[in-house]
This record gives sequence, structure tokens and C-alpha cells, in this order.
Amino acid sequence: MSRVKGGPATRQRRKKVLKMAEGYWGSTHVRYRIAREAVMKALQHAYVGRRLKKRDFRTLWIQRINAACRQEGLAYNRFIYGLKQAGVVIDRKVLADIAVNDPQAFSHLVEIAKSELNKQG
Repeated sequence: MSRVKGGPATRQRRKKVLKMAEGYWGSTHVRYRIAREAVMKALQHAYVGRRLKKRDFRTLWIQRINAACRQEGLAYNRFIYGLKQAGVVIDRKVLADIAVNDPQAFSHLVEIAKSELNKQG
């Protein structure tokens, strides 16, 4: 078999990996083989983290909505159910923002949910 020299493509590929490994501890940012493994692992963690971030933010929004609802004397699950029955379609991100930045508007939404719950039960 004949020898295949990598040339520019190999050098560019290695430079790309070492550039991504800048700031890594010890020889991890210097030695290509170790840097490649560390970068691959870091990219896996980043991929997972981008999905976890969505989950974490939804949890945060629900906690904020729940806290604001309980100040109004209503539990989170009853509030969401009441809004759904009233036909109010607002996602949790916007509800959490309203709860933090505009308490009066949030109180109005709670009243809508309470009145809908009272109609049913």
C-alpha cells in the first residue's frame, strides 16, 4: 500500500480541534490525541446541556407561576386548569414573565381562572 500524506487537510483538522481545546487544563490543550477526546466529550456534554436547559427553564417558569398563584390563593395546577377551561392560551414562559413584571395583569388572569373554576364546581 502506498503512503498517504495528510497535508493541509490533516493540519487544518488538527488545528481546529486544538483551537476548540484552548483553555483546557494540562496537556489536554497541547496534545492532539488527548485534546480530540476531550473536545468530543465536551461536545457531547454541550449537546445534552442544550436539551437540559429547556427542561430547567420550564421548571423555573412553573415555580414562578406557582409562587405568584399561591399569593393569590390558588394552586398552580388549578390555575392552569382554569385558564385552559377559559380558553386562555398563554405559554408558561409568558405567564412567568407576567407574574414577575406585571402582578396586576397576573391577578386578572388568576381571577379569570377562579371564575371559570367556580362555574364548573
